[in-house]
Amino acid sequence: MRKYVRNFLILSIGAVLFVACSGYERVLKSNDVNYKLKKANEYYDKKKFVQANSIYESLLPVLKNTRNYEPLMYRYAYTFYQLEDYISASYYFKNFTDIFPNSNDVEECEYMYALCLYKESPKYSLDQNYTQKAMGALQTYVNAYPNSKRADSVNMIIDICRKKLEVKKAKAALLYYDIGHYKAASVYYSDLILEYPESPKVDEYKFMIMKSWYEYAKQSIKSKQEERYANVLSNYRELQEEYPDSKYISEAKKYYTLADENIKAIRNEQ
Repeated sequence: MRKYVRNFLILSIGAVLFVACSGYERVLKSNDVNYKLKKANEYYDKKKFVQANSIYESLLPVLKNTRNYEPLMYRYAYTFYQLEDYISASYYFKNFTDIFPNSNDVEECEYMYALCLYKESPKYSLDQNYTQKAMGALQTYVNAYPNSKRADSVNMIIDICRKKLEVKKAKAALLYYDIGHYKAASVYYSDLILEYPESPKVDEYKFMIMKSWYEYAKQSIKSKQEERYANVLSNYRELQEEYPDSKYISEAKKYYTLADENIKAIRNEQ
């Protein structure tokens, strides 16, 4: 009896799947445009985005320049978004804004275009092309719609992107320091301060510039050492003046003392 019930359930499920699949295939192959559009919208409303996407795609050339083309393009873009194909989604949201610049949905689609680019932004250690594209698109959106209900959310995402780019550059600076390329490290840390002056890590970057100059001076030829140790002293004074309560002050003072002693020793040798 249990075997019979189990077999009956398997056959029933199979029959349902067959009907569902055959129904979808029948819609896809139909020449009735209105019927296909109706069924595509039904699939969309039921969150069956794979089926809706395929049917919408088949209708794109047919419905172009008709009153149904705008809502079709809108939903078609969203099917890609729901399927987490953010590159395709960004393309079609951008297409929508270009084709229908006066649409009531254009602001939303401009936001979705930028959001899709952000969704493609990888972790900081990978190429940040999409992060930079997302920041550009998000900033364009904020500039165009400063009073948008999405403005706070967009600004928060921009901050996340900026932080990711900052972390990537900070890691590169630290790598240069760790492998002994101290001049390059000092340049990278200086660029970080210029690009992210509001960062809570500026005092750390200033301290690392100081350390980099110290190590660079140590490995320099004698004729260049005094000048480079002097950069350690000036960077320490900057750090002390701008961030007197920094947690790096105590250790920075040690480098200052060592650099000062080395300068005195060099002068005594002359």
